[in-house]
Amino acid sequence: MAKKGEARITIHLACTQCKERTYTTSKNKKNDTGRLELNKYCPRCRVQTLHRETK
Repeated sequence: MAKKGEARITIHLACTQCKERTYTTSKNKKNDTGRLELNKYCPRCRVQTLHRETK
């Protein structure tokens, strides 16, 4: 069970080319203050592209 006031939040990752939100993940807000960027497979583009955290 999660503790009250925990800094871990759920975020969405969007493809930088087609802007589709295809992945969800969580990150610790205190340790990673910047936007998360990962190379992931985009099913719409059918290629590995850079995915960035969106709001």
